[in-house]
Amino acid sequence: MRSLPTGTEAVVFDCDGLLVDTEACWTVAETAIFAAHGHPFGPEQKALVIGRSVDAAGEAMARYLGRPGAGAELAADLLARVRKELARGAAALPGAAELVRACRAAVPIAVASNSPRELLDAALWSAGLADCFTHSFAADEVRAPKPAPELYLTACETLGVAPRRSVAFEDSATGIASARAAGLYVAVVPSLAPGTGLDHDWLGASLADPGLQRWARELRREPSRGSAPR
Repeated sequence: MRSLPTGTEAVVFDCDGLLVDTEACWTVAETAIFAAHGHPFGPEQKALVIGRSVDAAGEAMARYLGRPGAGAELAADLLARVRKELARGAAALPGAAELVRACRAAVPIAVASNSPRELLDAALWSAGLADCFTHSFAADEVRAPKPAPELYLTACETLGVAPRRSVAFEDSATGIASARAAGLYVAVVPSLAPGTGLDHDWLGASLADPGLQRWARELRREPSRGSAPR
């Protein structure tokens, strides 16, 4: 496990399944779509769509369900269903608020999400995290969402920091690939257990991990950031 880059200058967070417990909303929507086409929805199917943009998830479902050309239709259905579920509310995941606020006190922070802007804003607002971020970036605001690096590169450019001096927090293989391609240090808290097969520089079970929380609190006190929590 590598050390945290010396002099970390920014932290960029994913949102769904990492900061906010929205994966339940997505799973309800995805389960309904699969059921409507006569298919069960379990871990194997979830792995096909987790972390993807709505459009990419629609295409993945179309391939799996044997409906070539129906990607846009399925994506629209997915968006409508997730919008409805998210309107019921979604909470911040354990440790998320504390970690975000501790990092914000020390360095610039941002959100880079593969959700469209309307769902990203709704998730952050519902979880009470909207006021924590001056900068957030959504999948429908870039030409190539995750797993392409554009969201993370855009975030780092806006924050005025080099990717190699920045830390990304992610929960899915799609997001990890994006952060890795952009050149950030990759800290992972998987939304699907066990997550041990995911590429990572640091791997934890929760954002409430005591070592992780301690690292965030100490950011403000150390000009050179030391090591990643273990």
